[in-house]
Parts: sequence; structure tokens; C-alpha cells
Amino acid sequence: MATKSPAKNEKKFTREEKSWILYDWANSVYATNILAVIFPIYFGNVCQQNGADNLVLWSYGTSISTFVVAILAPVLGALADHKGHKKKLFAAFLAIGVGFTLVSALFGEYRMLLIGYVLSHIGFSGSCLFYDSFLTDVTTNERMDRVSSWGYAMGYIGGSTIPFVISIVILLVMGMENMLAFKLVIVLTSLWWAVFSIPFLKNVRQVHYIEAKKNLVRSTFQNLVRTAKDIFSQKHIFLFILAYFFYIDGVGTIISVSTSYGSKLKLDNISMILALLMTQIVAVPFSILFGRLAERIGALRALCGAVGVYFFICLVGFYMGFNIENHPDDLSARTLSLVLFWCMAFLVGTVQGGIQAISRSHFGKLIPPERSNEYFGFFDIFGKFAAVIGPLLVALFTQLTGRDSIGVISLAILFLLGFALLLAGQRQAKQGGRAA
Repeated sequence: MATKSPAKNEKKFTREEKSWILYDWANSVYATNILAVIFPIYFGNVCQQNGADNLVLWSYGTSISTFVVAILAPVLGALADHKGHKKKLFAAFLAIGVGFTLVSALFGEYRMLLIGYVLSHIGFSGSCLFYDSFLTDVTTNERMDRVSSWGYAMGYIGGSTIPFVISIVILLVMGMENMLAFKLVIVLTSLWWAVFSIPFLKNVRQVHYIEAKKNLVRSTFQNLVRTAKDIFSQKHIFLFILAYFFYIDGVGTIISVSTSYGSKLKLDNISMILALLMTQIVAVPFSILFGRLAERIGALRALCGAVGVYFFICLVGFYMGFNIENHPDDLSARTLSLVLFWCMAFLVGTVQGGIQAISRSHFGKLIPPERSNEYFGFFDIFGKFAAVIGPLLVALFTQLTGRDSIGVISLAILFLLGFALLLAGQRQAKQGGRAA
């Protein structure tokens, strides 16, 4: 099926590219308000009122939701590659995510909030699986790094910064102790996500596909088995996915537990929110710059640099908690840890968008476009199973040692493994004559 292919140096985005980019603008409000900042604070406050451990519950909830999507991803991916199915599946998971986020505003009991979070997270993650795979439908290989990076950049501007600022204003005006303020922020998140998803639903089409066969179920599983064999037989793809499995585990865990970690250390809520706002602002130019860097030095080299920064972030996060754990009543120790939280937030902003954008676009260039959903299904299962392991490590090490800082430093191992596998993949790409 033919589609308009913009030239590599064409500066203007096509309507399809713009609509695809806009979904990052739409869904990033969930990643910021629900996964990273506002909802974890709300959930933490409710848990503390009931004597429950919010960090452990939040980590287990994240593990459960990502595990469900990880199990479903390859099968759904293989099904979505058949003509006419990708858009329908995307819309279904979008509805689940938006719907259960909105439902979470109706409850004030921590168990019900956890259930709403798990179900909405499943919807969010499922929609992102199909969204990522649509990248091969809306643009060309030569423009993928640029389009993917701009998606993350626009997500930080529109999906994160603007509604995040509105959310902060609501909380400051109504008060951080006012539960109604948090509920209004949850409603805002649902509406923003739904409204700005409309252009994607209207303009993005499945260009590359496999013709649907009479026995769709059999065809789906046959394609699933074939793709699995192809991935394991192509060493450069397998090494990259394996590296992604480890380093994206750490990235996702840092995003999902950072605020809960800070709350557990009793850092100031307003200061943490403002620090994470800075993360979103810093991430806008750095996401775009990261795309340019990848074009200049190669995607794998750029990713290695980002993983190195994340390793350092783990060390900062460890000392932030270690400092308070050893001086729990020392005001100067708490002040130092808050400063370290700001430093960590800035560092995350320099690489968070870039590492995700270039991982997505680099993988998109490695795979056949007509089977993008099958491949992205496996790409997603590696990422989601990693997201199960990361929070689980934090929860287990925290419970076993009684120290949150030990749970955080355990993530450094994942970045070391990811870095080593990226280097191996880079050598493999050079041997195969592929661009690194």
C-alpha cells in the first residue's frame, strides 16, 4: 500500500507525522501526573493515613500491570499486523486507560486507588505498544530518529509541562492536604489524554500490514512463532533487545518510584513536584538534541552515553537516601538530600526522553515495516518484563534490608548489563556492515 514518503531533509512534518507526534502530547500527562508525580503523592498520603507502605504497594502494583501487558504484547502485536486490526486495538486500550484513570477520581480508599492505577496502567501501556509500532506507518527510516525525538519533546511540552503546571496550581490553590484537589487533577489527566488523542484516531492509518486470513487465530500464532525465530536468529536485533531489557528496566523504575522514594524519605512535596517540573522542561530541548546526536554519532553510541548517565543517577539516588537513613533527625542532611533530588531530576531530564526516543526509532529501523507490530510486541515484552523486575527489586531489597537506598542502588546493575550488551551489539553491527 503506497504512502507519501517525505524526503529526509524535508523540515515540515506531514499530517500523519504531526498526528502521531501529538499522541505523545496526549498520553504524557498520564506518565507525569499518574505514574511519576501527583498520583503517587496522593496514593502515599492515603496509604500513610491507613498505616500501609505506599512504596511497596506501588512497586507491586506497577509490576502486576506491566506483567499483564508483557504477557499480552506478542499475541496482540501479531494480531495487530493483520489488516484493519492495529487501529482498533489501539483505540480499545486507549479507552481502558482513559476510563480507569477517570474512575480513580471516584475513590478515596487506597486499595481501590491501587486497582484503578493497575487497570489504567494496563490501558496506557497497551496503547503505547500500538502507538510505537505506528511509527513505521507514518514516516521513513531516514526520518525516524527525528520524528521519534520530536514525539518525546512535544510530550514533555504539552503532555507533561502544561497540564503539570495547571495541576500544581490546583494543588497550591486548594492545598496539598485537600483530597478534592488531587481528584480534580486526575479528571484533568483523563480529559487531556482523551481530547488530544483525537487527531491520531482521525489521521493515522495502518499502511504496512499482512492480509487477514480466514483462520485469523492460527495465522496470528504462526506469525508469532516466525517472528520469535527471526529475532533470535538475527544477532544484532537480539542483542539490542536484550540490552534494552536491562537499561529500560532501570529507566522505567526510576520514573515510577522516584516520587514514592522521596515521599518515604519525607522530602518536601512541593519541592519534589517543582524539581520534577524542571525535569520536564529540561527534557524538551535535550530530547531534540539527542535525536540530532544520534544522527551524527550513531544511535548505539548515543544510547551508551545515556546509559552511563543513568548509572550515575543511581549513585546520586542511593546517597540521597543513605544520607537521611543515617541522619534521620538532622535538618542539614534532609536539606542535602533535597538538593540531590533536584540534581537527580535535572540529570534525568537530560536523558529520559532521548534514551526512549532513540531506542524506539533505532529498533524501528531494524525491522520489516509490514511486521512492525509483531516485532514491537516482542520489543514491548522485553521492556515490560524489565519493568516487572525493576520495581520488584526495589521492593524486595527494601523489605530485606530495611533501607530504601539499597533498593535504589540495585538498579545500577541493570544499567551495567545494558551498557555491556549495547557495546556487544555495536561490535556486531560493525561486523555486519550496519550503521551503529
